[in-house]
Amino acid sequence: MRPYLIVAATAVLALSTQAQHVTAPHASVVDVPARQAVLKSTTDPLLRAAIKSLHSCVSTPAVAPPTGPMQIPHHYLSGSHGPTNPAEAAATRIYYAFENRITAGMNRYLATGSHAESACALAQLDTWAQAKTLMDYDPFANQNENAQSWYQAEWTLSSAGVTLSVLVNDPALDPAQLTRVKQWLNTATHKLIAFEKPGAEGNNHHYWRALAATSIGVATSDDKLFHFGVDTYKQAINQLDKNAAFPLEMARHEMSTHYQAFALQPLVVVAEFATRQGTDLYAYTANGHTLRDAINFLDHAIEDPSIIKQYTPDEQKANFGGSDYAPFAFIATRFPNQPLPPVIATALTKPTSATRIGGSTTLLAGK
Repeated sequence: MRPYLIVAATAVLALSTQAQHVTAPHASVVDVPARQAVLKSTTDPLLRAAIKSLHSCVSTPAVAPPTGPMQIPHHYLSGSHGPTNPAEAAATRIYYAFENRITAGMNRYLATGSHAESACALAQLDTWAQAKTLMDYDPFANQNENAQSWYQAEWTLSSAGVTLSVLVNDPALDPAQLTRVKQWLNTATHKLIAFEKPGAEGNNHHYWRALAATSIGVATSDDKLFHFGVDTYKQAINQLDKNAAFPLEMARHEMSTHYQAFALQPLVVVAEFATRQGTDLYAYTANGHTLRDAINFLDHAIEDPSIIKQYTPDEQKANFGGSDYAPFAFIATRFPNQPLPPVIATALTKPTSATRIGGSTTLLAGK
């Protein structure tokens, strides 16, 4: 393993003694006014390319809320890996359309200051708020269907939470719509985490629920949700093994490396939200590891898939794309003097985007 793949831990951060409260409900994952000023005048080719590639909420058809109980078939046809279920893809298409539209409006607002785009994104959120979407499911009533509904709720709430955290910075938004959306997202997220089993070790789904809780906790000034996110982040770092891999993700056969990446997506954004509230999760250390070590392990596993053989004999899927690398734009900007390892650094030379963490992460955080 190359030297850059190990980052020595220097201290254990006693986060339990820090104030884990929402102190700045408009902080988002970025300083919105400052970021808007940068994007307005940037000549950086990467940022210009990201801005040029943005979609528009205003020019995209509204997404009507799904009706009736959430009943989404399992993602895989059998177990937790292997061929995927086309019925699940069909059932979740509406949620992806919703995420794409709200993040498009938020991204456009961030890039251009367009109130029409922020208002469009809020109106789309409000349509689903009034329908009480993402509320009608029970993951333990019928696990053949409803467990997947729980997972979809965590992803769509994460997207909505990051989006809302930026939108609240537009003072011209309709206050009645904003109130309804905040109340809906807050209630839906409390329902989301209420199904968690206390003390149980969670995999990437636990971390996605943490992002929903953190982002919506910040935007709605809810300390309980924010605290849930911080605690879950610590649990994730505590779970890292001697190689800085997530053991529960390494059990995913041919998708183990992909799930290492998937688990990192929400954790990076949780750390960004927490840092903006004065809680430095990036410095949190457990068993000699920080989040950076898990990122380095991912890079090495992509570069040399043979290291996954110690976990599974299955050949690893190698089709990594922009969404896999999207969260690391935040890392690159926050730690400019600590270069990311080469595979990830190279991927960030092109615009990256993932709707579940706010759409264009190049726009949100790219240099």
